[in-house]
Amino acid sequence: MKAAVIVFPGSNCDRDCKVAVERSTGAKVDMVWHGETELPQGLDLIVLPGGFSYGDYLRCAAMAALSPVMGEVRAAADRGVAVVGICNGFQVLTESKMLPGALLRNEKLKYVCKPVALEVTNAQTRFTAGYAGRRQVEMTVGNGEGNYFADEDTLDRLEGEGQVVFRYLDNPNGSSRDIAGIVNKQGNVIGLMPHPDRAFEAELGSADGAILFQSALASA
Repeated sequence: MKAAVIVFPGSNCDRDCKVAVERSTGAKVDMVWHGETELPQGLDLIVLPGGFSYGDYLRCAAMAALSPVMGEVRAAADRGVAVVGICNGFQVLTESKMLPGALLRNEKLKYVCKPVALEVTNAQTRFTAGYAGRRQVEMTVGNGEGNYFADEDTLDRLEGEGQVVFRYLDNPNGSSRDIAGIVNKQGNVIGLMPHPDRAFEAELGSADGAILFQSALASA
């Protein structure tokens, strides 16, 4: 199995993601600079990591979405390659229109960093199948703009088509309908604000994030 982590200027969870995927799955992980116009051949998984791409200037992820490598990420997703966008990576996916909606300032206008309990709302996706019927998992959030927003029609469609994958049990940021993570219609692109890369070993307080990476590659 082979994976890539995309590195933007201002990414600060890129190495965390590399280690998390390697230790969780044994996959070979390449670090790919945002200015590249080609991805490594034979990828099974692409990770867009957390951080503050371009210092969050203009708007979170607005500049990163225009990075040269994103054209290749879109093309890979269109071919069915699994793509995981975590925190700032989720923001990149919405800015790139690979996922619907937007991430706004947290409801209380404060940075939130803490473990959160999540409901596995749809356990039948390629990213959640490994939870094997578990309804609750724990990961960590760390963001100031994690408040997921979409219009009511979009929210209804996401709910109706099973695209809401994770929900907060105690909403930390004001996200619409407690949404913590969603997938695209094809089911191969997931964006989530909680960090599976900070929850991949029991020593970190939870190993639930490892299952997401394992599931993504098990279905490759």
